[in-house]
Amino acid sequence: MKPLVVLMLLLLAYPTHAQEPATVEATAWQKYKTRFLDPGGRIIDDANGDISHSEGQGYGLLLAFLAGSRADFELIWSFTRRELLLRDDGLAAWKWSPGEAPHVSDTNNATDGDILIAYALARAGVSWDRKDYTRAATALAEAILEKTVVEHGGLTLLLPGAQGFSAADRADGPVINPSYWVFEAFPVLEQLVPSPAWKALAADGEAILKRLEFGPKKLPADWISARTVFKPAEGFPSEYGYNALRIPLYLVRSGRTDSELLSRIYRGMSDAKGAVLLSDVESGAVEETLTDPGYRIINHILACVLQGTKLPDDMKTFEPTQYYPSTMHLLGLSFVEEMRPECL
Repeated sequence: MKPLVVLMLLLLAYPTHAQEPATVEATAWQKYKTRFLDPGGRIIDDANGDISHSEGQGYGLLLAFLAGSRADFELIWSFTRRELLLRDDGLAAWKWSPGEAPHVSDTNNATDGDILIAYALARAGVSWDRKDYTRAATALAEAILEKTVVEHGGLTLLLPGAQGFSAADRADGPVINPSYWVFEAFPVLEQLVPSPAWKALAADGEAILKRLEFGPKKLPADWISARTVFKPAEGFPSEYGYNALRIPLYLVRSGRTDSELLSRIYRGMSDAKGAVLLSDVESGAVEETLTDPGYRIINHILACVLQGTKLPDDMKTFEPTQYYPSTMHLLGLSFVEEMRPECL
């Protein structure tokens, strides 16, 4: 399909994208980029040895778009295109390390990073009439569909990477990571690369989450074996951890409001003060209590969606802490600004 036709389809399907105001405040984006955006265009994960990765580049692109910052978007995309899009199949290498030579020592992809990059490019391509962004998003969406979306046991699954997670690669494979389902992206990618697999992927991803009720807290694990029955994957911590904590944010950002699913996750991951609890999914034992505003905002958003409780004042103002919670904070504030202003 010609890029111009794809662009028109996107405009018809998502007309607000071409007109919507910025949902990340300019001052908040300025603070974020001052802290995490290198002058060369890479997003720095300051809690992980100052590496960069496709996930961070995708988040950076999305936040720059939501802030309406075209120059920063182009800077982040230039680094991503130049330094990470090295694979023959069109997917991005997942990790870039400043202390290694070459900087990319592991060329496997991380599918959530690929999805975020493609999604941000697609939205920017429509809103800013950048056909080059639309073409790049289309190529990446095609690669995601071809290399990481698989059928197994009557379900459409998303492999976390093109290598190492399939039924052929592991005795307990395929292994999936439920937090890699960026639900809001799938309708946009479907407009770029029409296929029934996108709807199946979204529907099956939500259905799988409803079945992942491990231990006394009935929470999903970060890494799941889908070989026969769903269970925590071998060789990974059996925990509701830093990956899974973003699942409810992805659900609400995509407009999903299944109260039973959201309530179950909310009960399992929060304490009385709104902190996020990371726990062993089998025993229910709490492993970490996260009080950073960027994590707590997820619980407060769930409280608003489920109970109508407004966000506390300290959630409404952004101050950067570390890369990951700061990213969650801005995505949360963007969601509230655009879709749930009654939470403010």
